Amino acid sequence: MLFLAAFASFALFILGVTAVTNFRFFPRLTAAQPAATPFVSLLIPARNEAAVIGQTVTALLGQQYPHFEVILLDDGSEDGTATIARQAARQDGRFHLIPGRPLPAGWLGKNWACHQLSQAAQGELLIFTDADVQWQPGALAALVAQFTGQSPASLPASPDLLTIWPTQTTVTWAERLVVPGMALAILAYLPILPVHYAPWPIFAAANGQCMAFRRAAYAAVGGHAAVRDQVVEDVALARRIKQAGLRLRMVDGNRLIGCRMYDGWTAVRDGFAKNILAGHGHSVPFLLVSTLFHWLVFLFPWGWLAAKGSLWALALVLAGVGLRMATAVFTHQRPLDALLMPISVLLFTRIAAQSIWWHYRGGPKWKGRTVKREA
Repeated sequence: MLFLAAFASFALFILGVTAVTNFRFFPRLTAAQPAATPFVSLLIPARNEAAVIGQTVTALLGQQYPHFEVILLDDGSEDGTATIARQAARQDGRFHLIPGRPLPAGWLGKNWACHQLSQAAQGELLIFTDADVQWQPGALAALVAQFTGQSPASLPASPDLLTIWPTQTTVTWAERLVVPGMALAILAYLPILPVHYAPWPIFAAANGQCMAFRRAAYAAVGGHAAVRDQVVEDVALARRIKQAGLRLRMVDGNRLIGCRMYDGWTAVRDGFAKNILAGHGHSVPFLLVSTLFHWLVFLFPWGWLAAKGSLWALALVLAGVGLRMATAVFTHQRPLDALLMPISVLLFTRIAAQSIWWHYRGGPKWKGRTVKREA
């Protein structure tokens, strides 16, 4: 028991130090109007996005930035996505709709769509953004200002890849208890200073919901063609950026760029299960060890407290809840949901089990396609 308590204490200490450091140094997207305005290509892969695509196209064409184009690739949608997008664009000359070509062997659907978008783009900056990402009117100007070093929150050196972590909108209980786990993982597990300044690919992450590349850098790392079979292609591209000696930067969306990823438990479970094993290197043992780690750090103290009433156990419970609460505050989530941290851990355990089941059953299905695991 004492060994488990010591392990949980040490783990929470390291996670807490990482989080506090990140709270200090993690940049936030800040409203700004850049003086330099390079031409930007906003690139949207879309498959069966009728529910959101009209709002997304309208928001992107309403950006308070002078030089950009919006290119949407309709990836074989069966729900009228293309028609709704055209209607929302209202014949705006900055909007271009292209039909997706058939998926070649060896490619995953989103990667193939992004590759085609990159071939059609004319911009100096290539911004890949998902169809469900919500852009406030000043978001693109703020992103370009951050990218070009003209923002109050700009980093010392201009990036080659700037990835934004959108503010996540969560509505149902499943979303509220699972989706903020991304913020916990980024802020408590991934120290931002090595991400920005160390050359090692192990300190690399990105969010495919919004990734802005310098065009030359995207070409230098091979673009999406180089990660054609990767389920977590965003992280794979971030690692290639670092391997090439280029600059990776991460910024919090700070409500200027947001997203509602999923709309209920089934979508949450399947969406996270699609990626969680890939995020653990497609290693089932690693995922099992990770699950055990979270049980020891975030569940064991609750059981110990219930069984023994120990002050040490109470301190560990408060530390775990406090860590989750602090990351929620930083990312504009509901801090009181942290009180249900044990349920969140159990839901992630269910997600891990789903991912392992799919691993041995040929891969998950997503948007009507089987997402095959990598060899």
